[in-house]
Amino acid sequence: LEQLRSWSFDCAAAESGAEATKDMIAAKGRSSRLGERSLGHIDPGAASAVTVIGAMRSSLN
Repeated sequence: LEQLRSWSFDCAAAESGAEATKDMIAAKGRSSRLGERSLGHIDPGAASAVTVIGAMRSSLN
């Protein structure tokens, strides 16, 4: 447990990855039926992952 607390999670990589989903057309999940209309929107799963990673970082520090 002590090792986990010493880890430094960098949310910047997660945020940039989530931001990169704006340029992708959804192929899976509920957004897949939107086709090209999904362009310009961050994938909800990626946004959720950023939130989870941020919460992990906060709780371990």
